[in-house]
Amino acid sequence: MSNLGKYGESLATSILYDKGYEIVDKNYRFGHGEIDIIATKNDVLVFIEVKTRSNTMYGEPEEAITYSKQKQLRKIANAYLHEKKIINKDCRFDVIAILLEKGNDPLINHIENAF
Repeated sequence: MSNLGKYGESLATSILYDKGYEIVDKNYRFGHGEIDIIATKNDVLVFIEVKTRSNTMYGEPEEAITYSKQKQLRKIANAYLHEKKIINKDCRFDVIAILLEKGNDPLINHIENAF
């Protein structure tokens, strides 16, 4: 993972703590994919994808969450639920998009229930 990605995940973790989330797991890997952050809030298990970019040359960070990426994240989340023997639990997927343009404060967009 790049330094930009690590910084973005660290920033996202701080934001989630400030919003009252409890971090359950980070960088959960299954197969060739990974879920960046798994957290809980109000008895909901939240799978969080963090996208960090230093500019918008290739679009906004959240635009990188394609249908294919969503499908992969669902598969990884199902593996997590199976491995941890979690049943009958409300779950959702969030995206935290972070834009770190040089000379500007970070722009952070936390999209709850993104897909």
